[in-house]
Amino acid sequence: MARWPELLGGRRPARDEPADSAPETDRAADAAALLDGFPEPLLLLDGIIVTAANAAARRLFGAYVDGEDVRLALRHPQASALLAGTREGPVAIGGLGNPDRRWEMAVSALADGRRLVRLEDRSSAQAAERMRTDFVANASHELRTPLAALIGFIETLEDANGPDDAPIRARFLGIMGAEARRMQRLIDDLMSLSRIEADRFVVPRETIDLVALTRVACAEIEGGGKSGGRVLCSIEAPVANVHGDRAQLLQLLHNVIGNALKYGRPESPVAVSIGTADHNAILIVRDEGEGIPAELIPRLTERFYRVDPGRSRALGGTGLGLAIVKHVVERHRGRLDIVSIVGAGTTVTVTLPLATLS
Repeated sequence: MARWPELLGGRRPARDEPADSAPETDRAADAAALLDGFPEPLLLLDGIIVTAANAAARRLFGAYVDGEDVRLALRHPQASALLAGTREGPVAIGGLGNPDRRWEMAVSALADGRRLVRLEDRSSAQAAERMRTDFVANASHELRTPLAALIGFIETLEDANGPDDAPIRARFLGIMGAEARRMQRLIDDLMSLSRIEADRFVVPRETIDLVALTRVACAEIEGGGKSGGRVLCSIEAPVANVHGDRAQLLQLLHNVIGNALKYGRPESPVAVSIGTADHNAILIVRDEGEGIPAELIPRLTERFYRVDPGRSRALGGTGLGLAIVKHVVERHRGRLDIVSIVGAGTTVTVTLPLATLS
C-alpha cells in the first residue's frame, strides 16, 4: 500500500498522455478523498498555486481557494517566508478565520515536487497558556499586597519600642496577623485548587452521604461563629449517597455557604436545602443579598474574579472560592448553576448523580 504523501504526489501525466486518463483521474479522486478525511486545513500546492484543498481549508479560506495564489489566501509575512524557503518551519500565524485564532503552519515536500501545507489550530493551547500566565500574575499580585503591608508594619514596629508605643504595637500586630492569615487562606486555596485539578480525571469512588455532610458543614459554620445564626438548613431527603471525595465536598459546602454569608445582607437568612430528584442529589444555597447582574454570572467561577474587589478583600475573600467549587463539581460529574436577581439575592444549585446509579 502506498504511503499517503506518495498517493497525494502521484505521477503527473506526460505531455503526450491524455489528461483524462483513468488512472490519473482515479488517483486525483483518491487524493481529494484523503485530503477531506483530515480535520485540519490542508492545501496542495504546485509552485505557489493551490491545486487542491480539503473541506476544512475551504471553510477557512473560502470555496474558491483552488487555483488561487497561496500567498493571497494566507496573507501573512511569516507564512510567505516559509513558502519561499527563507524561514524554517513550522511557524505560528494568527488572524485566519478569526482575529483570536492561532495556527501552526507546516510545509511538506511531496514526491513529484508539489508541496502540502498543513494548518493546525493552536487556539486552545494559546488560551491555556494565557490563562496560566494570568493565573501566575494574579496569584503574585494577591500575595504581594499583604506581604507589602506586613513588611511596612514590621519596619514601623522596629522604631516603635518605647513604653508609649504599646497601643500602636498592639494595633499594628493585629493588622499584621490579619494580613498573614489572608496570605495563609490564599495559599491554602491555591493548594486545594492544584490538588483538585491534578485529580480532575479521577472519578471519586467513596460513598458519601451528602445529607450528613451538609449537616456537618452547617454545624461547623455555625460553631465557628461565621453565620450569626443566619444559616437555615432544610433537609428533605433522609439520605443522599453520592460517589465523592469527602474533603472536597466539604470544602464545596463551606465555600458556597460562606459566600452566601459574606455577600448576603447582614442579618438576612441563608437558606440551605438538600433533596433528591431525577436520580440526583440537589443542594441549593440561597441568600438575600444585593444580587449580581446577569452578564457577570458566567465570570463568577474564574480564578480571582470579583464582582466587588474592594468588598471581597475586606471580607477576607481570596477570589478562588467559586473556582474551587466549579472544579469539585466537574470532578464529581455534576452541574453547577447560579441564578441571581439584582436587589433580591443569589441562588447556587449543585446537582450530583446519586451513587446508586453511578
